Amino acid sequence: MRKDNAISYLKIQLPFKVSCPVLALGSQTKNTLCLLKGRSAYISPIHPSLDELTDLLSFERDARRLLRFHPKIIACDLHPGYQSTRFAALFNSRYKIVPVQHHHAHIASCMLENNLKNQKVIGVAFDGTGLGQDNRVWGAEFLLCDYRSYLRQAYLKEMPLLGGEKAILEPWRLACFWLYQIYGEDTLGLKIDFIKKIPQKKWETLRKLYRSGFDFPLASSMGRLFDAAAALVLSLTTARFEAELAVRLEQTAGRWKGKARSYPFRILNSKGRLVIDPSYTIQEIVSDLKARRQKEEIAYQFHLTLAEIILKICLKLKRKYGINKVVLSGGVFQNSLLLTNTIKRLTDKGFLVFNHKKLVCSDSSLSLGQAVVAYFGS
Repeated sequence: MRKDNAISYLKIQLPFKVSCPVLALGSQTKNTLCLLKGRSAYISPIHPSLDELTDLLSFERDARRLLRFHPKIIACDLHPGYQSTRFAALFNSRYKIVPVQHHHAHIASCMLENNLKNQKVIGVAFDGTGLGQDNRVWGAEFLLCDYRSYLRQAYLKEMPLLGGEKAILEPWRLACFWLYQIYGEDTLGLKIDFIKKIPQKKWETLRKLYRSGFDFPLASSMGRLFDAAAALVLSLTTARFEAELAVRLEQTAGRWKGKARSYPFRILNSKGRLVIDPSYTIQEIVSDLKARRQKEEIAYQFHLTLAEIILKICLKLKRKYGINKVVLSGGVFQNSLLLTNTIKRLTDKGFLVFNHKKLVCSDSSLSLGQAVVAYFGS
């Protein structure tokens, strides 16, 4: 593929040859486009946010350039509100449009980067949010999948986003939900620094709405659990941008040089799927905060706990399906401490682990996964 109007595309070699060109339109943020052609995939530069007019116009220009390669299939995200998905709908009468589930695309992109052929793997996709097949918000997914299809095997217990998207930049709302699940009406009496920082009148309003059955959106999101834990451990209530507090929690954990253990957690069964319940983890974090243990140690132990959760669920899935290949993707795995601990635990137990090396594990690699899933699923 030649450079077109000075646009530089990243080329990825495919472990197979596609019989027709496929164009994938990527996500809403950290957007890229991907063209599959022959034995290669070509990934565009990043359009940071399609909410911004300049990025949206740049995305549309690049997409129309790639349409000159006459793709037979156009892949997009399941989310109908994404600008990239809306753009795909404009061509519904001319092309085959294939919506692809967000986390399936994450895993497929990592498989492809690692030159894996179409085979079953355990996919662990951790991120902020992505629309699930059930029209709910996903973000902590264990998938049994190949390029063609997936089965959701395990996920994080859903949490309500109290106040909707405000919870992303005001993660105290998320922390308060978990505390309320554990301590109920005694939450505000907890002797920890975090409680002193929260806007208590706002919390009272949200608590009353929650108890009344108000329909807050639910999310099974590892990114949001990180936000909640970071707010609690660091005694912070707000963030300037998504995942800011999670980054600060990783930095805090990185300063711990002593011994550490993982916190307790529960893995429940619900309708044939495994559900991660972190309530015990949160409860132990509160106990450590009350005991004035160092925040660096608490933060480190939280990271160890997530790595241990991944190991436990992968072992269960290996026993059930006989699969020992694990693929890690999604923006949460930009956390090098979590990634390193997870890989070590899995490899020590005999798993073959694959993660991104050339591509970033965030939504910027999503279009590659969308393209290959749409091709194999069509």
